[in-house]
Amino acid sequence: MTTASPHAHGVHFGRTDVQNVGMGVGIVLMAVGVLGFIPGITTHYGELRFLGPDSNAMFLNLFQVSMLLNIVQFAIGGTGYIMSRNSMGARNYLMGFGLLYIIFAVYGLIVGVGSAANFLAFNTMDNWTHMVLGVAMIGAGWLLSRHLAEDADTR
Repeated sequence: MTTASPHAHGVHFGRTDVQNVGMGVGIVLMAVGVLGFIPGITTHYGELRFLGPDSNAMFLNLFQVSMLLNIVQFAIGGTGYIMSRNSMGARNYLMGFGLLYIIFAVYGLIVGVGSAANFLAFNTMDNWTHMVLGVAMIGAGWLLSRHLAEDADTR
């Protein structure tokens, strides 16, 4: 664990910035996964299906969700929270799962909303949000971990 010092790059609360961002993303994704199961926050809740394009439930009335997608979001968030216990884990989480979100976006755009291959129930808003999230996660992982080797050399 990194300790705060006046010479440390981006160290706050005993954690590096990349750890804080990784934990933050993880917490938000876990919350999204749980909130996807709450009626009212998820509209058309009676139409929530385990998987597939027939799940017409809408998280925040914007994002099509299925039970499987909610579970996947929660699992990805939990993984991020756990991996962010150290700087390299947080970096690897942000960059690796950022790439996964880009793959989700491309897959969703290729198969289309009504396709049987759309087993996670992505709609267009999901696809573009996944693309932006993936790029942001990769960017944060890269930008916030540039000084990790440099900081290790100064100890």
